[in-house]
Amino acid sequence: MATPIYIIEEKKLRSNLKLIADVARQADVEIILAFKAFALWKTFPIFREYINSTTASSLSEARLALEEFGAKAHTFSPAYTDDEIDEIVKCSSHLTFNSLTQYERFHDRVVGKVSMGLRVNPEYSEVGTLLYNPCAPGTRFGVSADKLPDTLPADIEGFHCHCHCESGADVLQRTLVHIEEKFAKWFPQIKWLNLGGGHLMTRKDYNVPLLINILKGLHERYPWLKIILEPGSAFAWQTGPLVSHVVDIVEDKGIKTAILDVSFTCHMPDCLEMPYFPDVRGAEHVDVDNETSNQKYETSNHPVYRLGGNSCLSGDFMSSWKFDHELKVGEEVIFEDMIHYTTVKTCMFNGITHPALGMLHEDGNLEILRQFGYEDYRNRMD
Repeated sequence: MATPIYIIEEKKLRSNLKLIADVARQADVEIILAFKAFALWKTFPIFREYINSTTASSLSEARLALEEFGAKAHTFSPAYTDDEIDEIVKCSSHLTFNSLTQYERFHDRVVGKVSMGLRVNPEYSEVGTLLYNPCAPGTRFGVSADKLPDTLPADIEGFHCHCHCESGADVLQRTLVHIEEKFAKWFPQIKWLNLGGGHLMTRKDYNVPLLINILKGLHERYPWLKIILEPGSAFAWQTGPLVSHVVDIVEDKGIKTAILDVSFTCHMPDCLEMPYFPDVRGAEHVDVDNETSNQKYETSNHPVYRLGGNSCLSGDFMSSWKFDHELKVGEEVIFEDMIHYTTVKTCMFNGITHPALGMLHEDGNLEILRQFGYEDYRNRMD
C-alpha cells in the first residue's frame, strides 16, 4: 500500500489466543482482554472463540464491551463521575472502586446491579519505569492495607490488584507474597481476586508452566476465590507491524534523518513515553546520543539513519538504525510489534495521514478494516 498501515496477522493472533485460553483452562482462572491495550473491535468475533469477557476503564470502553464484544465488562476507573456512573453500571458485570470514598459516594447506585470490588495497593511492584509503576510512592491507585477496615462493607465482593507491566511469572510469584501478606486476612470476606494485567504470557521466554503452577497454588490456598487476570499486551504481542514509507532524507551536523509518513508522537507514542526502541525490519538499532553524528557508526555498506516522524514536534524522532543499504524515498520502513497499546493510543495531532488498519488473514489475503481521512480529523474537532 502507498499509505501507512497497521497490519494485524490473524495466524499470530490466534496463536496467542490459544495459549491464553489453554492457561485459563489448565489453571482454572478467567483471563479477559484489557481494552486499554487493544480494542480493535472488528477482531472481536475471533476473540469470542477463546475468551468470554473484557475489562474497561471508561464509559466508552464499557459500551464497547457490551455493544461490540457482546458481554458486560469488568470495569475499573480511578474515579467515576455522577453523570456516567449509571450508564457504566448498565454495561458492567463487575465494578471496582479505586478508593473507599468513591465506594461510599456511589455504592447505593450500584448495589445489586454489579459485583463490586476495591482496588488494593500492595505497595510492591517490580515495574522499573516510573511512568508505568502503579505502586510508586504517592500513587493515585488503590487502597493500602492500613486504610481498610477489619470488616469490609457487606457488598464488596472482590479485590483488584494491578502492579505488573510486561512481567514474567517469577515477578507474579514474588508479588503474591506481598499481596497475601498484606491482604489475605480479608480473603474470607470476598469472592474474587483480580490480579490485573502485565502478565506477558505470550512472550517467547515467558515461563508458562510456572504461571500455571502459581495460579493452581493460589487456588489451593483460597479455593473459594475466583481468580481473574486481565492482560492487554499478551493478547496482541508480536501480532503485526506498522508499515511506513520514507518521504525524505535530510542531514544536519552529520546526522542523517529519514523522514517517514508516520509519526512517533501520533502513531507510536510509547516510543517517546517509555521510551523504548522498536525493532525495525532489516535494520539494527545503534545506541547513538541524539546530539552525536551518526556517521561515525556507519560503514561503507551499512549507513545509519535517525528515523523521523512527519509532525511539527521537534522531538518526533528516534535515533538511530543501521541499514544494509542506502534508503530511498518511497521505500518501506517496517516497525515490528506495533499492535498492542499503539493502535489505541494514536492521535491525529497535526492532521497527519493516519495509518490504516488491516487484517492479514490466514489465507494470505489482506483485508482493510478501516482507512482514515480528512473527515475523521475534522470530526474530532466538532
